[in-house]
Amino acid sequence: MTILAWIAVGLLAGLLARWVVKDDRTGCLYTIAVGVLGALIGGALMHAAGKQGVNDFDLRSILVSALGAVLLLLVLQAVGGRRRR
Repeated sequence: MTILAWIAVGLLAGLLARWVVKDDRTGCLYTIAVGVLGALIGGALMHAAGKQGVNDFDLRSILVSALGAVLLLLVLQAVGGRRRR
């Protein structure tokens, strides 16, 4: 994948993960970073399970990335605590 595809997957996965976890932090760069890191985490978990990781710009890659991003956000909330609204 090209860098633009990684950014697009990261943005979509980050938005989906932030919606699932109800993360109230804002910012486009934060969302992209969460999504790209989620893609790395999700891809590594899928590779460890013997499946294909994140290779193409498709729905499966976005869902795998979102799963990794949700795990990342849950770990960050557990370590840092939930913010009060």
